[in-house]
Amino acid sequence: MIKEDFRAKEIRELFDRWSNAREDWDVAAREDIDFYLGNHFSDEEMDELSSRNQSAVPIDRLYSAIEQFKAIITSKPPKFSAIGREDSDNKLAHVWKVILEYIWDISDGDEQFKQAVHDYTVTGLGYFYAYIDKEADYGRGEIKFKHLNPFKVYVDPNSRDRYFDDASGIMVSNIMSKMQLLDAYPQLGQPIKEDDEKLIIDSIETVSEEDWPSNHNKRTMGSFTPDEIKDYDYEGSNEKYRLIENYSKTKVPYYRLLDKRSNQEKIISQEQFEEFSKDKQFLNAIEKGFIDYVEVQQTRIRQTCCVGQIVLYDLVLDTDMYPIVPVPNIWTNTPYPMSDVRKNKDFQRFLNKTISLITSHAQASSGLKLLIPQGSVQDIEELERDWANPNATLEYDASFGEPHFPSPQPLSSSIMQLPQLIEKYIDLNMGIFEMMQGNAEAAPRTSSATMMMEDFGQRRSKSKLRDIEGSLKRVGKVVYNLAKSHYNFEKTFRIVQPNNDINEFTVNKRLYDDKTKEIQSIENEISVGQFDIRVIGNSTMPSNKWGEWEIYMQAYQSGLIDRVEALKKTDIFDKEGVLSRSDQIMQLQQALQGAQQQIKKVSGDLQTAHRESIQARKRTEVEKFKAELSKDASESKANTKLTVDRLKDAVKLESEKLRLGGQAQLRQEKSQKEK
Repeated sequence: MIKEDFRAKEIRELFDRWSNAREDWDVAAREDIDFYLGNHFSDEEMDELSSRNQSAVPIDRLYSAIEQFKAIITSKPPKFSAIGREDSDNKLAHVWKVILEYIWDISDGDEQFKQAVHDYTVTGLGYFYAYIDKEADYGRGEIKFKHLNPFKVYVDPNSRDRYFDDASGIMVSNIMSKMQLLDAYPQLGQPIKEDDEKLIIDSIETVSEEDWPSNHNKRTMGSFTPDEIKDYDYEGSNEKYRLIENYSKTKVPYYRLLDKRSNQEKIISQEQFEEFSKDKQFLNAIEKGFIDYVEVQQTRIRQTCCVGQIVLYDLVLDTDMYPIVPVPNIWTNTPYPMSDVRKNKDFQRFLNKTISLITSHAQASSGLKLLIPQGSVQDIEELERDWANPNATLEYDASFGEPHFPSPQPLSSSIMQLPQLIEKYIDLNMGIFEMMQGNAEAAPRTSSATMMMEDFGQRRSKSKLRDIEGSLKRVGKVVYNLAKSHYNFEKTFRIVQPNNDINEFTVNKRLYDDKTKEIQSIENEISVGQFDIRVIGNSTMPSNKWGEWEIYMQAYQSGLIDRVEALKKTDIFDKEGVLSRSDQIMQLQQALQGAQQQIKKVSGDLQTAHRESIQARKRTEVEKFKAELSKDASESKANTKLTVDRLKDAVKLESEKLRLGGQAQLRQEKSQKEK
């Protein structure tokens, strides 16, 4: 049964005091919103312009400067990084980076970021809120964040820290209808007592005020306020209730566990420690000295929700930082910073009045004025009517004097230059210049000079961005703390990259023993280790991709960098895929080059072998020729010898014949002599 609680009464009293302390800021911030929406003229100024037949349309230079600033600051989503405090934590750093990207994605982070920057610029104060969406993921819950309407947040007025760390508390107020309140908390529809017709919600006091700025100036261009649309309440009832969520700091016990077997340290809450103590294995590990533990007191955030005098819930969040993170603009050393609108309103009013003066003079100069002596014309109205007729003949009494046409005094050139000068002052205060707004005439002629001027021009914006990045960093830390304790189950975080590649990691994955079926180890246990969450500086700023591409191409052509480095510095879609394919192409090119060198070597070897083959063939032919020559020589020698022998035989025969013939002759002669 829900009962009234002293804690709810205390929170309501704090709320009233803090609300009164914020009243001046409320009025100023609402006027800033009104001015941003286009209401630059008071009622008296509107009446004066109407009497001069002038339209009350402002030359809204401030609006365009604010929108350009928002576009620059929120051009891209921020890039988070996780750095392990110990070397053993580094393996989970990339996992945490994926988790933060996942939470940014499911929270519609781009839109929440833009809205917070809008409030930062217009009202002077934006807010982020990190929380656990218990209904998400089919009841398992998801860590998310969103922007908060700054008029719903109430801070301890004694705070002097830029991010309200020293505040005794922060409250969030939500005005809800009876139906909305019962839908969110059905227990309020129960009777106060048994057999009692009066319900709990009927005992809660109603409120009439609104959290959103109630604009009392009906001249605001294109805006409706809660006061104006109350008549259209679909419930047909004006019963409203104030739901207050109070966040304060408290001390709670925690336990630091050290597993000596794996040398891993783990921080658990008292509830978790009590649950672990029910496990016999855990108790045995402590008795055997495998696990040491130390109880420590830690600062945590207490969240108390109440409506009227009733506390709906009271719990402790597992984070030492307020989940409500402010984004203060012009810091005043109080919880009530100033906005860019407030700093530039006087310049914008001066611009409007200057333009009105020039317009009024132009109207006066364009209309021809006629001065006539009194009494020279009998009917002035007839004269004014006939004056517009170019062919009219007008009579007047010349005895009274001649009519004449007064010439208007020209405006000085300094007045004509004032609008441009005022616009420059507004741009200077906002840190937005003509070149940054796409004015080609204000840009240098070269890309390098343009990038240099953009860098100089964005220094004011980057200075403001560093303050905004400080808030984003704190949001990342709160999300890290909440996710570390909430995601204690196995879960896969999946991120689709711009090139449609999927990057995913599974955390707290249980690895079981095949035989005993017991948990052997846990892979990617995110509750282990400590990480510092950071935001990469200027990661949300736009980049001049064409100018960067030209500069890096010049560096590449000069040989200062390789093409891979040049490609890394460009904002090309599917850069990772291009780099991957580029590496493959380079590997294939290197392999082809190696193959070509091998082919060249083999070709050289073949040529050498060919030459050697030719030489060997020539040597063979020479040897064969020599052999043939030797054979011919032998045959010739043999033939010669045979011929010589034959000649010798013939000579010998002939000699023998001669000898025998000589002997016969001698015998014959001798015979004759004898005879």
